[in-house]
Amino acid sequence: MIDALSRIVLGTIRSLRMCSAGDRVAVGVSGGADSTALLLVLRELAPELGVSVSVAHFNHCLREDESDADQEFVAALAAQLELEFAAGREEVAAKRRRGENLEAAARRMRYAFLNSLVAEGRATRVAVAHTADDQAETVLAHITRGTGPAGLAGIYPVAGAVVRPLLDVRRAAVREYLLERKQAWREDSTNRDRTRLRARLRLDLLPQWEAAVSPGIVERLCGLATHARTDEQFWTEGMEHCLRAFVRREGGELRIAISDLLNPVPPATTVLRSATVEAGTSAPAQRLVRRLMQELRGDRYGVSAAHVSRVLRLARESISGRRIQLPDGIEIAREFNQLVFRRAAAGAAPTSLQETAAPETSYHYEVELPQPNEMAVCLRAGTRRLRLKVIDWPPGESETSLLQSALDCAQLSPPLVLRNWQPGDAYRPAGRYRARKLKGMFREQRIRRSERAGWPVLESSGRPVWAAGFPAAAEVGVTPATRLALVIVEENS
Repeated sequence: MIDALSRIVLGTIRSLRMCSAGDRVAVGVSGGADSTALLLVLRELAPELGVSVSVAHFNHCLREDESDADQEFVAALAAQLELEFAAGREEVAAKRRRGENLEAAARRMRYAFLNSLVAEGRATRVAVAHTADDQAETVLAHITRGTGPAGLAGIYPVAGAVVRPLLDVRRAAVREYLLERKQAWREDSTNRDRTRLRARLRLDLLPQWEAAVSPGIVERLCGLATHARTDEQFWTEGMEHCLRAFVRREGGELRIAISDLLNPVPPATTVLRSATVEAGTSAPAQRLVRRLMQELRGDRYGVSAAHVSRVLRLARESISGRRIQLPDGIEIAREFNQLVFRRAAAGAAPTSLQETAAPETSYHYEVELPQPNEMAVCLRAGTRRLRLKVIDWPPGESETSLLQSALDCAQLSPPLVLRNWQPGDAYRPAGRYRARKLKGMFREQRIRRSERAGWPVLESSGRPVWAAGFPAAAEVGVTPATRLALVIVEENS
């Protein structure tokens, strides 16, 4: 007889067609309560569904002996249930990309392993154990960090070969299910680390909200995610149409006319026109940029609203020859009436540092404040390499040399542009009473004419505020009230 929890899972699988008779389902088991319960439920339902079940475990090597003990637990459980066992292992902390947080790196490597089982023919579906509580926490986390409608969709029940049969089940019901069966599980000590947003949402905010405000908050957040996914499906279909209609592929590049990007309405189609507000600010334009990024990268992780805004500003306001760099080594260039999306050229500096390069002494790059990670900007015009870094202010005693060149982040205004020196550039250096032309400052420092053309200058909202080797402008210099400072350090390339 099928118990209540298994009945809910069976209904979810069938309603969303998560698997079919004959599928080989690899269950991702960490050893925690949720994944352990999912394994037992799917093993019980396997005859009913006509599928076979195996066990997959990925060791992130993040908790030393604890991580190895988790793997041993899962291997023993698979043996006890007489199921095939597959294990993957990566030193996540050592192999994450520069600028990538630990959680994102762990997720990327874990899903790479799970999807490899499908690619190798060892499974046709991968089941992972996200619950309704995980869904609610994800939606809240997205809202807390700042999200658009796409982020409200939360965790998808089906994503390629990955399925999530527990999304209609509460975490408490999972634990009750295991206790009834006297089935042990492993507890991840990091789940109680309140320095992590997810832990604070799980341990503090949601329980308090349920108790004091809305007992049904988890279900309501899950319902919000469901409605958002329905809307996302509409937009996905529209963007696929736009991709086919407007985008031209040339080698590894994606090219699109700026007029089509700013007002992406497919020919003879009105499905998206009602959503258009203003060319370049419309929902279709923003979504098409994200879809182009996904096409080039394979996913949209790390593509923020700020990145989309920079691309659309490049299309609306810049001139031919300008280009910007986005995470994961993506470069977008304006070529007359087109935008070209491409990966950075081979041999360029590491993309995780979001490095940009100029082929000549003339260059013009929009940059973002590198918070919380650092950004390096490489200028191929010479041997210069500039590292931009945001630090807490005031710095330690060993960093007092940064005082003269530091800029107060709160006084900087976008767009921030790193470009070469241009005749007429001037600003008032900290400690001076009047503005000075850089040309005169070059003469004082005996900088040769041949070096001046590619000299780095930082603009804030259209005005120079810093030049390499000179004090920052007085209006953006650090003061006793400064809390975060931008420092720009030249390195050997």
